[in-house]
Amino acid sequence: MLDLPPSDRPRERLRALGAAALTTSELLGLLFGVATGGRPATDLAAAVLTRAGGTLRRLGQVPLAALTEVPGLGEVRALAIHAALELGRRLAAEGAEEGEPMRGPRDVWRYYAARLEGLPVEEFHVAILDSQHRLERDVLVSRGILNSSLVHPREVFREAIAERAASLVLVHNHPSGDPTPSPDDRAVTSQLVAAGRLLDIPVQDHIVIGRGRYLSFAEAGLL
Repeated sequence: MLDLPPSDRPRERLRALGAAALTTSELLGLLFGVATGGRPATDLAAAVLTRAGGTLRRLGQVPLAALTEVPGLGEVRALAIHAALELGRRLAAEGAEEGEPMRGPRDVWRYYAARLEGLPVEEFHVAILDSQHRLERDVLVSRGILNSSLVHPREVFREAIAERAASLVLVHNHPSGDPTPSPDDRAVTSQLVAAGRLLDIPVQDHIVIGRGRYLSFAEAGLL
């Protein structure tokens, strides 16, 4: 990297032109700091991207242990990659602030896709809505394989009752990218819809987020 003219070095170009002027490998290389064993940081970054199939989305799904197998990377840099990608997800999710109306499945998908699409495991969230369909609060209920033992009505509706929710929307992701509901998805949804009727807090929908697409239980006639 030091062999390059100053104007061509990623750090100097970032100062002069902004981050948007750099390639993905250059941006990733800046996370690594000083290169190891004389290997340019951009070469190391390119090797990391190759390991992930060339995309940041897939990079976010590579386990830490697999990343550390890239020669010259190590655990500290692998942790930095995961931290940076998580910051990106959170930044994207801030594009839709709590308090905005969620009037249909696409509104829910837009809010949650950025944070859930690239996760390597399932997360089950509850969107707590007021009487105007505005998002009052997002609640993470469980992380891991979705089943009725992990997603219990008690955990879901405790927060909804505390927030005096008018209604709920259930949301979870499929790391495979295919949003087709599984038998467990259907069983959990039926259980929570029934609980919502008893508590007079209706479950409006269950959105399953895949890669670039979603499935709405309400639109599919599955509620």
